[in-house]
Amino acid sequence: METERTKASLVGSILAVKRKSGKTYGQIAEETGLTNVYVAQLLRRQAQLKPETAPKLLAALPELPEELLQEMMRPPMRSHDPNLIQEPTVYRLNEAVMHFGESIKEIINEEFGDGIMSAIDFYCSVDKVKGVDGKDRVVVTFDGKYLPYTEQKTEHMVSKLRLQGN
Repeated sequence: METERTKASLVGSILAVKRKSGKTYGQIAEETGLTNVYVAQLLRRQAQLKPETAPKLLAALPELPEELLQEMMRPPMRSHDPNLIQEPTVYRLNEAVMHFGESIKEIINEEFGDGIMSAIDFYCSVDKVKGVDGKDRVVVTFDGKYLPYTEQKTEHMVSKLRLQGN
């Protein structure tokens, strides 16, 4: 279906169901057991709906047509609009990561060793809290699996082992 309809058209249809439901991403997240950001990723076709989660999503959004539900279970074309960076919230998030990135990287290396945080085995959520001054604050949590870099020894190369075995 995604080849027949544009991704934007699919996302528009899916988000129309969400809007009609009157539910927030947080409410849908509570009903499905997913994070609020993952729900948004699903509805924007940036993540694949797993078959075991589909009934929960359908219970949360009962007006979601079967054809859209089926499409959401297909691997999505993960992409972004290059103009998205111009949106002020996205720009500020990018700015924050770029500003703090070098320090975050050094702390990851200090605490874990030479490696990175996965963006695949990854959880993300957005929460609203009150600051000490009583004003609203945004908490963005990145929770990714640590992936150490591998020392690349020729003895561990499967392709080299296969070539030697022939």
